[in-house]
Amino acid sequence: MAIILFDDNAHQTLLPLTFTRPVADLRIGILTIAEKWAKYLKQDFSFHTQPWLRGKFPIRIEKENIFINGAVCPDENLLDAIDKLKSGEALKFEDKLIAVKLNEADAANFNCDVEFSSITLLENAPVVIKFPEDIFKKNDIELRKDFSSLTKGRTSAVISSTNTIIGNDFFAEEGAIAECSTFNTTNGPIYLANNTEVWEGTHIRGSFAICEHSQVKMGAKIYGGTTVGPYSRVGGELNNAVIWGYSAKGHEGYLGNSVLGEWCNIGADTNNSNLKNNYEEVKLWDYPSQRFRKTGLQFCGLIMADHSKCAINTMFNTGTVVGVSANIFGAGFPRNFIPDFSWGGAQGLDVYSIKKMFETAERVFARRDHREFDENEKHILETIFELTKEFRR
Repeated sequence: MAIILFDDNAHQTLLPLTFTRPVADLRIGILTIAEKWAKYLKQDFSFHTQPWLRGKFPIRIEKENIFINGAVCPDENLLDAIDKLKSGEALKFEDKLIAVKLNEADAANFNCDVEFSSITLLENAPVVIKFPEDIFKKNDIELRKDFSSLTKGRTSAVISSTNTIIGNDFFAEEGAIAECSTFNTTNGPIYLANNTEVWEGTHIRGSFAICEHSQVKMGAKIYGGTTVGPYSRVGGELNNAVIWGYSAKGHEGYLGNSVLGEWCNIGADTNNSNLKNNYEEVKLWDYPSQRFRKTGLQFCGLIMADHSKCAINTMFNTGTVVGVSANIFGAGFPRNFIPDFSWGGAQGLDVYSIKKMFETAERVFARRDHREFDENEKHILETIFELTKEFRR
């Protein structure tokens, strides 16, 4: 049976993070949503996503298929309800389609907006990701769930005795290295994946996870609800931040209540504000409505999409959204919405040409032997460049 993770309208409300990926490829907790489903269901998956993403994220249909909403994180109750579905039967929570079981012919014509004749209602609300800020808001919940799932019945590898571990919810995979650092798990678990490094003088309070081939630099201060994705490097101060992976915030500066995508680079001494001086509710730029949307949050920092970068000493105001492939530099606070493929800062923005952006991306990908800046990557970025023209006017 094929597991197919589909995009509903959350693909629009989660922009700009989902310009470059299906919703289920978002990381929250330790794993991506797709990886969570693969672990729970013990099988592989594919995606039903936007046309420009299908080359990189293809769909695989079999004789029997279960379509699962990519914005929904799994749990045991949800798995039990999905397992009981019959062919042609859909599972909903309120008005949201959660899952549907379809044969090969019906799967080829799947549309999440079509009403299904046979419907089962889910009783308990699942964890659903609708807006970018939901990723850091719900990261602690998902991090704890992933920690339990990944470490159940296992024993942590032994790390150096130069470290201080407070509490019992600490787990290091084989190949994780840490020296002269403190890990406080009294408020949440701490997970170190394989081939990770925590350098001397670091202080970490859970919940926290660092994914494979990533490093925490000397003297870093990291607070709860924080995830550092694979092949990343971080330093300075982080609080309730989620970094998808392949990104760098390697120097001093504050990143809080924030989400970074792939291939981002944060310049030295860059800071984001996560609280307005007047303590008012924070608003974020909303792509579908093309206006600023109330978040209901008092603490909300930076949302930065894939391939975006900023220079040293950049200052991001509370609730700033940075689109795909922006290059930000200069004195002062840039706008709270920096459109995709923008070049500049507070003094004004120009268009970051697709040719110049490709040249940079090729150099960045070349640093990772297992990743290739291929025609699929180029097609995705060319499509985003065209889709977001109106925001650069």
